[in-house]
Amino acid sequence: MKNLLVASTSTIHGGSYLEYILPALSDHFGNTDDVIFIPFARPGGISHDEYTEKASDAFRSIGKELRGLHTFTDPIKAIAEAGGLFTGGGNTFVLVNALHRLELMAPLREAIFLGTPYLGTSAGSNICGISMQTTNDMPIVYPPSFKTLGAVPFNINPHYLDPDPNSTHMGETRETRIMEFHSQNSIPVVGLREGSWLDVKGDVITLVGKLSARIFLKDKTPYEIESGTVIDSL
Repeated sequence: MKNLLVASTSTIHGGSYLEYILPALSDHFGNTDDVIFIPFARPGGISHDEYTEKASDAFRSIGKELRGLHTFTDPIKAIAEAGGLFTGGGNTFVLVNALHRLELMAPLREAIFLGTPYLGTSAGSNICGISMQTTNDMPIVYPPSFKTLGAVPFNINPHYLDPDPNSTHMGETRETRIMEFHSQNSIPVVGLREGSWLDVKGDVITLVGKLSARIFLKDKTPYEIESGTVIDSL
């Protein structure tokens, strides 16, 4: 049975890395002390080692050890044998390119569908959808495919932002960008606001956190769902 936490972000304003979600992570990874970290998204271009150490500091606070996938000689075997998996945020293009290049997308999907506890934040959540095409990131590399894990039956837009009525910015809003996506695609999109996450248990997907999420369907008016809602109609 699938067992995922799909989070909009790793850090909310005023908090430290993963601080807001640590209580949930303690339960989520309760049956293992050893979690494999997938650092390929490299936020700001930091090294895999630097990123793994940053994530490890947070996990040590709940008694868990992280090991970077990049340190394994056989990463496919490491994923298959992992007690838990965490894919961090950063640039989704870089992440997806690495997963396809290293032939890890299929093994990661298999582990998730077999029930290995998984955490994704930002880019690591983007890849839980059907495709990465609703990412907010710059296309700084060219992955061989936009197809991702399909662990949830929709796409995700992490860090979803509402239009600011006081802003003088004249560029497109996040909602406009998602509507552009729907001019060419029919995949539903869930806009996850900061501090929100999806709790996925098998086919039951529940919105968790203090904020609502915004649902986008092709040729339909977007609508809100409140925290605690089970997403079963997309």
